[in-house]
Amino acid sequence: QVQLVESGGGLVQPGGSLRLSCAASETIFIINLMGWYRQAPGKQRELVATITSGGSTNYADSGKDRFTISRDGAKNTVYLQMNSLKPEDTAVYYCYGLGRSVYWGRGTQVTVSS
Repeated sequence: QVQLVESGGGLVQPGGSLRLSCAASETIFIINLMGWYRQAPGKQRELVATITSGGSTNYADSGKDRFTISRDGAKNTVYLQMNSLKPEDTAVYYCYGLGRSVYWGRGTQVTVSS
């Protein structure tokens, strides 16, 4: 069972940046699709961005031009670089993987507030 562990969340002011990391317990080459979802209080979990094993990326409209997803196979890690953060980006961010099964991390809190 692949385990995903997120890190890098925290409190940041509007307009600031954060980089989230998702470390996998096994090689991410067995995971065809990895990505990030987020869930704000009182809202459903929503897609933020995904990246395939081949490096193709997909972004929700909310993060286009501000967020960048990437993966480092040597480190079994996926990243989410978030720039120009807004208060509405406040949420728990979850790492996601789709391979032989569906994998979820436990989440990391991102709070954007002045």
